[in-house]
Amino acid sequence: MGMTAAVNFASLDGLLARMGDAVGEAVRPAAQAAAQVFYDQVKENVSRIGTKSGNLRDSIYQKFVPEMSVDGKKAVYRISWNYKKAPHGNLIEWGHFVRYKYYVTKDGIYRPMVRPERQGDPKPSRRASQAVKDAYYVPLAAPFRTTAYRFVQNAIARVPEARLAAIAEIQRRINDRMEGR
Repeated sequence: MGMTAAVNFASLDGLLARMGDAVGEAVRPAAQAAAQVFYDQVKENVSRIGTKSGNLRDSIYQKFVPEMSVDGKKAVYRISWNYKKAPHGNLIEWGHFVRYKYYVTKDGIYRPMVRPERQGDPKPSRRASQAVKDAYYVPLAAPFRTTAYRFVQNAIARVPEARLAAIAEIQRRINDRMEGR
């Protein structure tokens, strides 16, 4: 003995079609909600490092990247720092070698010490060889590497919260669509 059931899926098809549109329209706002979680974490990480001028803190940005995004399917946001405003950001993020002795000016700025016999000579360019720089500045007995403060990379720990923020945004938009808002 068997049983037969007839189900009309016409209303379900309409619901799924409306949901599909709502999901497509929610892609960019959901990606932005997730990006906001990472952006806030990067800002918090930078504030924990401490500031001298505030340039790094003020240079943090999030930006929609249209050339990497696909309408209704994929939205890409970039969270980083502006290299022109804070060129030292990579030194903080990755650490760097300190090769020379430094002193602090009256303005509180750190400057490398120049060899006495080279006082008044023009400063070597950034692209000068290491030997030219070593002949101009006072080298340390042994160079050392500074600690890296991964203010951007450590924000990846917030993936679960970012995922939840994106899901919440998609759900909100689907619910609004289903309720006719």
